[in-house]
Amino acid sequence: MVTVCGVLSGASPATAATPPSLRFANPDSQALYGTAYTAALDNLLRRNTLAYDPRYNRSGLQDPAVGFVRAGGGYQQPWTRDASINSWNAASQLSPALAENTLWAVVDRDSTGALRVQQDDQQWDQVVWLTAAWHHYLVTGDREFLGNAYDTARNTLTIRENAGNAGFNATYGLFTGASFFNDGIAGYPAPPADATESVSTGSMPWPGIASGMYLSTNEVYYAAYVNAANMADRLGRAREAAGHRSKAAALKAAINRHFWNPATGLYDYQLLADGTRGAYQEGTGLAFAILFGVANPDRARSIVANARGMKWGMPDTFPHWDRYSEAQPGRHNAIVWPLVQGLWAKALARQGDQAKFAAETARLAKLANNNSGFWEIYNGTTGVVDGGYQRLGDTVKFHWGSEPDQTWSATAFLDMVHTGLFGLRYGDAGLTFAPTLPAGWGDVTLRNLRYRDADLTISLRGAGTTIRSVTVDGRPSRPEIPATLTGAHTVEITLTGATGGDRDGDGAADARDRCPDTAGTVSGCPAPAHLEAEDALNTGGVKTNVNHTGYSGRAFVDGLWAQGASSAFTVHRAAAGQGTGAVTVRYANAHNDARTMTLSVNGSVVRQVSFPKVSDSWDSWGTVTFDDVPVNGRDAVVTFSYEQGDTGAVNFDRLSYSGS
Repeated sequence: MVTVCGVLSGASPATAATPPSLRFANPDSQALYGTAYTAALDNLLRRNTLAYDPRYNRSGLQDPAVGFVRAGGGYQQPWTRDASINSWNAASQLSPALAENTLWAVVDRDSTGALRVQQDDQQWDQVVWLTAAWHHYLVTGDREFLGNAYDTARNTLTIRENAGNAGFNATYGLFTGASFFNDGIAGYPAPPADATESVSTGSMPWPGIASGMYLSTNEVYYAAYVNAANMADRLGRAREAAGHRSKAAALKAAINRHFWNPATGLYDYQLLADGTRGAYQEGTGLAFAILFGVANPDRARSIVANARGMKWGMPDTFPHWDRYSEAQPGRHNAIVWPLVQGLWAKALARQGDQAKFAAETARLAKLANNNSGFWEIYNGTTGVVDGGYQRLGDTVKFHWGSEPDQTWSATAFLDMVHTGLFGLRYGDAGLTFAPTLPAGWGDVTLRNLRYRDADLTISLRGAGTTIRSVTVDGRPSRPEIPATLTGAHTVEITLTGATGGDRDGDGAADARDRCPDTAGTVSGCPAPAHLEAEDALNTGGVKTNVNHTGYSGRAFVDGLWAQGASSAFTVHRAAAGQGTGAVTVRYANAHNDARTMTLSVNGSVVRQVSFPKVSDSWDSWGTVTFDDVPVNGRDAVVTFSYEQGDTGAVNFDRLSYSGS
């Protein structure tokens, strides 16, 4: 059980001043995954790391010299669930001191001074903190932290077991209350909701939800008991550990008895208090079933085979409830949250499904790269930044926003790389490796990875999940390093057994496809004659949108409104030498004057270019062609950026390149 729940982790530098770097030999993989990885590090370690705030030191255990991680660009607080997920996904290894402060930021003390996870209004997800805390101990080996964490864990479990709201239902042997992730009513079918969401935007004011039982919540409790037992064992409290394990075993049996559905080959999402079952799909619940070991091997395989994803990833809940639709997806319904994608990708890697792991990871990398970073929610069909629909106050089907710089969206991708691609697994004795390197991604190296007192460079060669050879500092080794290792070391792992396939369906086998996760005709990459702006590398606030008509593809991009904004298009060429061509851009400009931007190729400025007014409407599109644009290399990058002296503020629809 130690391994089952102890390896749900992220990895990266601990207290290193320099974060890790990811480098693929394949330039297209580097452009896709390497770019997203760098953005994710920036999201966690710069944008969302705040200075110490005494308001969050109610435990008295924080270090005033260290900050904490907030929930995201629109959320200044740490929040229990977010703090736990972000530490678990990545922060504990990227910066242990930061992760520890973040975990203590959501812990307080009762009237007797006893530690407990803060008793806020989202009681049902408090115990996920235990899994994050156990993981933090495995990463750091910090015994002092473990002692305080166990006190917090034991006290919090006791509170929840005896709670009248979101507590334990002895009849079913399950915990009640909302699902782990779905704090909004849009995450629930009717019943227990109704067609107009008449009671509340939140989930717990609904009696049927408060008394209902949900898959993911009970799995999080199962993991909490397992990890509480692990903590007690390490602290020499064998009797307490046995008690936690007994409760874990009973809860696991109840989950499998009440939620497994042989007809669908999946676990059901909900069980109402009257015994009514809901045979719906919950993304986090299915992922947890695999990751926590709730599902036996046969059921785990069945989950992977039968779970339904959307075009842009594993949805939160599925399918659309009757009150929602493709045109108006629910905020917590058939819509993509990167947090869910990350958990699902980790489960896929654990199952050894390279193709599905690669596809899910590619989707999140594209969503980040196309939209200036990691947003909160995306439309599952179009990939457009979209907060979905849900009641707000008296407004039914209010269209919510999607917040930028969402921390757990970024840490989800970091975890895809660390525990999926590189297969990092943490245990008492040290760090082991179980990589998943899909065909077509190419060799990859992760540098400056801090693990306790060691500084690691880890290289993966070949493709697959079967380890053919491992060397540490050039000497043959097992795929592991001890927790006592110190200093700088190089780990090289050669893999084999990659599954054959054509993930993007373009006729080029993954192993020979330059862009195995993006369909195209130029060595498996998109042809330069038609490059959609929503597929470009968009930065500085540029993002996808659909609030105007007449665009081609799945969306257009806006946000080219301030200096630093840019859209970069990779022009895949058959030749690698010097060439010259024409670049045509389809765009919208409803200003009264022409707008200017700077055209660059491979980072070198070519010239300032002008986009004349098209009409008075942003629904109208025009084209402009720029001749004599020099290019070189097989993958020339043509960038339009808003630089000093430019006026910008146009929308882009697509680009085409013609020439040598």
